[in-house]
Amino acid sequence: MNRLTVWYDGACPLCTREIALMRRLDRRGAIDFVDVATGDGGGCPIDRAALLARFHAAENGVLLSGAAAFAAMWRAIPLLRPLGLMARLPGMEWLLERAYRAFLRARPWLQKSLR
Repeated sequence: MNRLTVWYDGACPLCTREIALMRRLDRRGAIDFVDVATGDGGGCPIDRAALLARFHAAENGVLLSGAAAFAAMWRAIPLLRPLGLMARLPGMEWLLERAYRAFLRARPWLQKSLR
């Protein structure tokens, strides 16, 4: 089984809620979750500021960011695998990336509302 590493912002209440859900769904233990808010980035080849700015994952040694990283995480979880596979369809990653960028603009407001 290939391992997936996911780096997330543990200081973000929205992120921690989502990662808590993903941990519960990852019953096979296929994902290594690394909280970059409290550490040095857990061996990620990019700096901590970049890790905190966008969602990142490494799948089969390939560093992914944004929607591609989410799709990789979904593929690692059997229940969400169909979503991750659909993300590979022509045009879907582009659409998901646009939605992710919109989320990033709304993220500060969403974080405030969850605190």
